[in-house]
Parts: sequence; structure tokens; C-alpha cells
Amino acid sequence: MKDNDHILVVDDDPEIRSLLSAYLRENGFRVTSASDGKGMWKALHSGKPDLIVLDLMLPDEDGLQLCRNLRAQSEVPVIMLTARGEDVDRILGLEMGADDYLPKPFNPRELLARIKTVLRRVRALPANLREETPKHKLHFAGWTLDTIARELLSPDGVVIPLSGAEYRLLLVFLQHPNKVLSRDQLMDLTRGREAMPFDRSIDVQISRLRNCLNDSAKEPVIIKTVRSEGYVLSVPVETA
Repeated sequence: MKDNDHILVVDDDPEIRSLLSAYLRENGFRVTSASDGKGMWKALHSGKPDLIVLDLMLPDEDGLQLCRNLRAQSEVPVIMLTARGEDVDRILGLEMGADDYLPKPFNPRELLARIKTVLRRVRALPANLREETPKHKLHFAGWTLDTIARELLSPDGVVIPLSGAEYRLLLVFLQHPNKVLSRDQLMDLTRGREAMPFDRSIDVQISRLRNCLNDSAKEPVIIKTVRSEGYVLSVPVETA
């Protein structure tokens, strides 16, 4: 953790906002708080936080939609809070781009530990693999990824449905064309913080993404396998 990391706490409960803000300040963070989505966007425009603690249940736009909209513009890490602890909520939060998920009630010390872990993980990536705010449209091999609408368009102009995981994986490849990415790097860049050692889920996601792109598994043209190293997007990428 660097000195005075800036944390944005977004929660409609004033008591939680107050307690978290005080606790995080006591532990060396700068803290800004907001009670809803409008407040979050205002705070983001005022100054970029290093991490957002985002409540799922908000009075106007819920945390899932806010996280999805945020991911179209920024890669600032997000830890999502919710009073509901069902697996489906956790999965949806992670699919929308959250970095971690913590059900209420929780111990502030656990949240502090997770904040430090997420910040450390994000900053551990090599400089040439840091995530950047994506351009509006990314063109490759006749395909187009629209990062605002989060849509993949085929060479024929047909919208190809992508899951949240498939979208993030494709975006990572398009942000790092012609770079061999290991499975560990792909798990980090696609926010796979819950992956266990030797997790092969990336291989499954690559297979699904190739199917979406009509990229042959036996002789892929767009996403190639580099034996014992990982995968590489082997076509040029143009931005707009």
C-alpha cells in the first residue's frame, strides 16, 4: 500500500459510511464517501480514487449496474458490499467487474485486509500489462468490440452475446495485442482473484471465447496458444 491511498465508500447507510470512513482513516487512508450513484460519479470526477467500496443495494441505481457502467470507463478496483450473501449475488458482482465481494455484516478488519490485498494484486502487474481505460471501439480481424455498449460485433455486423467473463478476457487481449500472456497474468488481468493455484478456468474461457469468434480450436488464427507459456492475440488491433 502506498501512502494515503484514496478509498471511495459508496453506501446509503450513514452509520456504515461514518464507521468505515473513520476506521479507514485511522489506518492511513484518505476517504471520500457517497450515499448513491450520483454521489459516486461526482466523487470520481473530483478525483480518481485508488479503490471503491460499493454497496450493492442503493436507492437509485444499484451497485451491479453502477459497477458495469464503471467498467466501461475505468478499471479502478471495486470491492462490493451487500446484505445478501447468496452465491448468485456474488457471482453477478464478479461478472460485472467487481474485484472482491464481502457480505454484510462484516468485520472492518476483514474489509481492510481485502482492500490491501486487491491494491497489492493490481500493482503487482508489470507496467506493460497495467490496464488502461479502453477506447470506445476496438477493431480486429473484421470484428469490433464496443466498450460502451459492451457488445461484440461480427464482421457481418451481428451482435454476438458475451458473458461478463468473456468480455473482460477479450478486452484484456485487445489491450495487449501480440503479447504472450500467461494463465496467471490472464487471471489477474481479468480479476480472477478467487482462482486457486493451477486453476484451468482460463482454458475453458479461452475455448468459449474462441467459439464466439469462430476461431478454430485446432488451428486458431485470432487467439493462439503458446506452448508452456500461455496465449496471445495474434492479429492487429485498431482503436476508435
